[in-house]
Amino acid sequence: MAQKYVDWPSSSDSEFNDDNSEDLSHSELEVLPNYLVNDPTGWKSIQLSHNSFVTFPGELGTFLNLINLDISNNGLTDIGCEILHLKNLNTFTARNNLLDASSLPKDFGLMISLETINFSGNRFTDFPMQLTELRNLKTLHIGANSLKSIPSAIKGLSRLEVLYLGGNSLQEVPAELGTLHRLISLVLCDNQLHSLPPTFSHLRKLRSLSLHNNRLSTLPQEIVALNLTELSLRNNPLVVRFVQDLSFDPPSLMELAGRVIKTDRIKYSTSDLPSHLVKYLSSAERCVNPKCKGVYFSSKVENVKFVDFCGKYRLPLLQYLCSPQCSYTSVYSDSETDDEDSASAKMKKVLLG
Repeated sequence: MAQKYVDWPSSSDSEFNDDNSEDLSHSELEVLPNYLVNDPTGWKSIQLSHNSFVTFPGELGTFLNLINLDISNNGLTDIGCEILHLKNLNTFTARNNLLDASSLPKDFGLMISLETINFSGNRFTDFPMQLTELRNLKTLHIGANSLKSIPSAIKGLSRLEVLYLGGNSLQEVPAELGTLHRLISLVLCDNQLHSLPPTFSHLRKLRSLSLHNNRLSTLPQEIVALNLTELSLRNNPLVVRFVQDLSFDPPSLMELAGRVIKTDRIKYSTSDLPSHLVKYLSSAERCVNPKCKGVYFSSKVENVKFVDFCGKYRLPLLQYLCSPQCSYTSVYSDSETDDEDSASAKMKKVLLG
């Protein structure tokens, strides 16, 4: 049976007061005090950070009206199934503990009232798949862990607005991130990313993108479609003369023949050529050099062009030329030529983003 989507009311500070909230942070607690346990339904917000809870207090499962729970900085290794009874829980914060993917209940994904989760500063090496089932989740912080990959199932978090993945061990992110159309803020800093998927161009509501301290040499050209107000790129190996260090594989005889057919507009059909050759010819890409009318198939030269972005940045975008003869400087106007001084200035603007 398909899960029914519900518009759960968001929690706000106005819901909490001295009668229904309690701050027990820094209280050296190992168990919940009796006055809390004796009135479980009277509490909406409880702060239990910086105490000595190693496991999730089972008694919390009786706090049926709880909306906000913070149990950060406790050395937690396990979150028991008692949390599943908290049908009204909207915000769950468990930063700086010892949690990993095995610490969550199997049915944690059924907690559809959750809109905000903060699991930053734990020991997650694998992304908890239960999180991908939380269809009403709007904010997810899972930075400062040791995540090595993000599952494609993250596309299920269609209501996500803030995603913090900084400080992990990611070398790539899935193209499915581009399907999270409600994202406003995306943090991918302090990872090991070498590239970004072109599908990021679909994040039309994205306003803040943090990419600093990665291994990015270029950005996909599609990123220009974004309307960002904040962009951080510092400490990435974005290089101006990247193209000079790249190798070029000479085109095969089949590619040379295909280039002649396409550039000379020689007519052909399935009655003239086998279907696989017709498909091959249909895969031709046009050289981006406006002074060149050539095409390419698999043999191409990677080239970096700096372009204006949001009126604030000069970004190095990766594009392709059909051959080394389509030189870097011939592709662009004199105002865009990359002598050492202008290249240095452009790079400075990028890194200061």
